[in-house]
Amino acid sequence: MTDIKSSRLVEAIKAIEDGIYIIDNNYNVEYMNHAMIKIFGDGVGKKCYEAINNGKGICSWCKFHEVFDNGETHYGEVYMDHVKKHFSLMELPITNRDGTRSKLSLYRDITRDKEQQARLKSSEEGYKRLFEHAGCGVFISSKQGRFLDVNPAFLKMLGYTKKDNFLALDIATDLYLTPEDRRKFMETVEKQGRVVDYDVVWRRRDGNMIQVLLTSHVRYDESGSVIGYEGIVVDQSHRKMMEEKTKKAYNFLDQTIECSPNAIMAADLKGNVLIWNKGAEEVFGEKAQDVIGKKNIKDVYAGDLAKKVMKMIRSSDYGGVGKLKSYPLTFTGIDGKETEGNLSATILYDDDGKEIASVGSFVDLGERLAMERKLSETRQQLLQSEKLAAMGRLTSQIAHELNNPLFGIMNTLELMKTEISPQNKRRKLLDMSISETMRLADMLKKMLSFSKPDQERKINININTVLDEIILLYEKRFRENSVKFEYQFAENIPMVNASKDQLRQVFLNMISNAMDAMPEGGNLKIVTAYDKNQVSIILSDTGIGIREEHLEKIFDSFFTTKTDSVKGVGLGLSVCYGFVKDHGGDIKVESRVGEGTTFNITLPVSGVEQ
Repeated sequence: MTDIKSSRLVEAIKAIEDGIYIIDNNYNVEYMNHAMIKIFGDGVGKKCYEAINNGKGICSWCKFHEVFDNGETHYGEVYMDHVKKHFSLMELPITNRDGTRSKLSLYRDITRDKEQQARLKSSEEGYKRLFEHAGCGVFISSKQGRFLDVNPAFLKMLGYTKKDNFLALDIATDLYLTPEDRRKFMETVEKQGRVVDYDVVWRRRDGNMIQVLLTSHVRYDESGSVIGYEGIVVDQSHRKMMEEKTKKAYNFLDQTIECSPNAIMAADLKGNVLIWNKGAEEVFGEKAQDVIGKKNIKDVYAGDLAKKVMKMIRSSDYGGVGKLKSYPLTFTGIDGKETEGNLSATILYDDDGKEIASVGSFVDLGERLAMERKLSETRQQLLQSEKLAAMGRLTSQIAHELNNPLFGIMNTLELMKTEISPQNKRRKLLDMSISETMRLADMLKKMLSFSKPDQERKINININTVLDEIILLYEKRFRENSVKFEYQFAENIPMVNASKDQLRQVFLNMISNAMDAMPEGGNLKIVTAYDKNQVSIILSDTGIGIREEHLEKIFDSFFTTKTDSVKGVGLGLSVCYGFVKDHGGDIKVESRVGEGTTFNITLPVSGVEQ
């Protein structure tokens, strides 16, 4: 009877649509059901990674030791490129009749679900883009009289800038002229199910009225009850331009001249100053009331420059007769400050074509010229960045190529370790090999972090807690390296919003560097402090220090003073700097050769705008 039940159970497992296979504690495949064979081929008798992973070595997702050693059950998801499928994976231990343990793995094909999720996400993003970028106002509101969501065009139309404030409005009292207007709209749209080009007057944020055409339909819940409305709004109000047109031309011209950021001057043919705007006041340092009608234009231009300018204006060589399009000049104000810029000028004529005045406009180009010089420096920096970016891509490719065989070596060494007694001398050699392999893996991780830093989810964390964990990790190494450690952690330190793993890597690199700087031992001190805006972490060592000419380069990619081939890749501080900057913080360093180094890391307090 038992054999019959077992036979039926086997047949039932064979018929299951999910892939099932069983391996022993030596990675040998003992059983595969029909679904598994259909996907991967018959691999019974082979190593599981040969049958399942296309011969690429032990599967990176395999929980072999957790299942066999700890008897744990594990769940996960994996994408297998060689079969182009996503699987939901379950790995669990089973105990055989002879007391041995095997591992049963169940592979459920979820490829279609993943593709549907991707299509749904794409569709949702498309609708979101349409909602956000529509030129007319789009809204969703509740029956109770609150907006649930509106697009930017809707806010702009009504004069609001912050969506949260707008969503808190009561539609009936804050938007409609009277609650009765809102009630009429609700009756109409609920009776007809929708309204098209419904003419209504709303109130803008500044109190002015706005005429709109409202196209909307009713939103229902699953039971058919009305829960709200959604639709689009088109502004039909005409812009008020008549007030600006009623201004007299001379007032408008006067305001334009007065508000111009450029220095504008005008003088009659005798050189008496007629116009002197605020821009001229700023450039020359003299107020209009001290110049207009009191000074001659010759007093503004140094030496014979006034005559030279008038000669150029009347010439046809500088933009045409009566015009001076652009002439570089440097003016000196009464305070002695020099201002670089361009002078443009023209002659004004009366109806008979006679000269009556000259007008000059001086553009202050001091900031622009300084910016151009800065831009030239930036171009050089960009060229260097391009070189570093290319190096980063090469680094990433190398690191990816080395990772798989490296982890294969590590797993093989770990397997060999289990077969050698801890008292055996060869065990020590294996431990040394594993340690060196892990160092290489850590270097590759830094290379990958440099070329493409982790984009981890940031959470509120306590800096003191992170440092406590790291200190606990390094206590033994401190003792072994004769490093005396001291810490002063601020009480009630505020939270920072950060990636815990990235900050741990920053502190680990900093402490590791400090220990490298004290090969004969020394003192290491870590202090935390804070104010209302930021948290500070200060790490001080009494090591060999950093030479002054290196201080400005230590955060540059690939810069290092270390000679060790693994430590000296120049990525540690560069990665640290990138992580801290990504968190809105900063790193500053002070050092003296032979006395030690102090790093001051600052991070914004959670909730403080960066």
